[in-house]
Amino acid sequence: MALMPVTESMFLIAESREHPMHVGGLQLFVPAGEPHDLADEIHRRFTGGEVHDLFRKRPGRPVDIVGKLAWSRETDIDFEYHVRRVVLPSPGRIRELFQFLSLHHSTPLDRYRPMWELHIVEGLADGRIALYTKVHHSLVDGVSALKLMLNTLTEDPDDRNGVATWDPSLFDGKPKRRSPSTLERITGGLSTGLGLAGDMFDFVPAAARIGLRALRDEGAQLPLRAPRTMFNVPIGGARRFAADTWSIERMRSVAEGLDITLNDVVLAMCAGALRAYLLGENALPESPLIAMVPVSLRKPGEGDAAGNSVTTILCNLGTHESDPMTRLQCITESTTRGKDMMRELNTLESLAFGAVTMLPLLFGPVPGFVRSTPPPFNVIISNVPGSPKELYWNGARLDGIYPASIVCDGMALNITVASNGDSLNFGLVGCRRSVPHLQRMLTHLETSLQELEKAA
Repeated sequence: MALMPVTESMFLIAESREHPMHVGGLQLFVPAGEPHDLADEIHRRFTGGEVHDLFRKRPGRPVDIVGKLAWSRETDIDFEYHVRRVVLPSPGRIRELFQFLSLHHSTPLDRYRPMWELHIVEGLADGRIALYTKVHHSLVDGVSALKLMLNTLTEDPDDRNGVATWDPSLFDGKPKRRSPSTLERITGGLSTGLGLAGDMFDFVPAAARIGLRALRDEGAQLPLRAPRTMFNVPIGGARRFAADTWSIERMRSVAEGLDITLNDVVLAMCAGALRAYLLGENALPESPLIAMVPVSLRKPGEGDAAGNSVTTILCNLGTHESDPMTRLQCITESTTRGKDMMRELNTLESLAFGAVTMLPLLFGPVPGFVRSTPPPFNVIISNVPGSPKELYWNGARLDGIYPASIVCDGMALNITVASNGDSLNFGLVGCRRSVPHLQRMLTHLETSLQELEKAA
């Protein structure tokens, strides 16, 4: 067995039936020929051949104890279980596809097997083929999950050598892992308990240094200062998924006109949409919402590494302001201060800051904790870079990538964005009970972008 670093085991420790900890993604392909032929080819290629060790990892047994601390390896992959082929019910609209994804994104992965699934979805009325994948967050983060999928694609529409995400050839014959951080320096002879103790020993002084630096920077947004909202409540296990696409050119025009970054435009769109949604629910707090924004610590060339290498900054969304430009000013000032603080931290300190920020969510399942403690932040907004060029799998054009991430007690809404060609794709996941009418957020996102375009 191989010992897990804390950055992986924390997702298994925090998981329950109501709080599955997997990341997912929906990919839409336009077939070069008949849709059924593409589905046949994907199924054939994805249910044979070798499987990289990353996709053979499963929690050790017994899973309730060892399985949260150490990895074991599956020798024989049951493709019939992991790769599934389904047909949407008539009339095969995007609505039926999102209903399918909402249902399956609510279901935890089996810890007695390698924790991943792939669903080949046929039956869309427009002839496209959908792939829905979900992989446990202990195996990959959002950046590496997207990068692994992109590795299977090519810019050549005539290429017919498409393989599965887990094909060892994509890893150059060996696992691509980042250089071990201090957090992960674990001597092979140490026991599981001593290894975890060493992780915590490294984390404590790093967290202390972060506290001192953050307190010196009066403008930096700190955890546990967010207002309580309808999103910061205990949640059930059912999920709802909604998604839509916007032109990068539209957003880039706004960014250039207002002299801000594309990521600032994304945050401003989300801020305006959240304000409008909460006003519609008569639930807008007087204080501004705080977003947790993941920041990848991967260096160039490490995007397809396994594991997790992510920290966070906290962003004031300015939702108490009705004017979109005033909201935007709150956002840009907050992100600038957060990035300035991160530049002063080394890699371990950055990881520790992210862990400390997320720590209250681990106590969410404790009865009464969410209702009696202030939320560390109100919503998660992630921006995962994709490819600026059109990509293909065996001649089928990738028409969209829509991320589906995690929600949990105290954090009922997650917004993740991924780029694809000249499009930016928003994937929203919410607790079905706590975030009603999630699809309305899509309309509010468009309205928010229009407001920014007028200002620009």
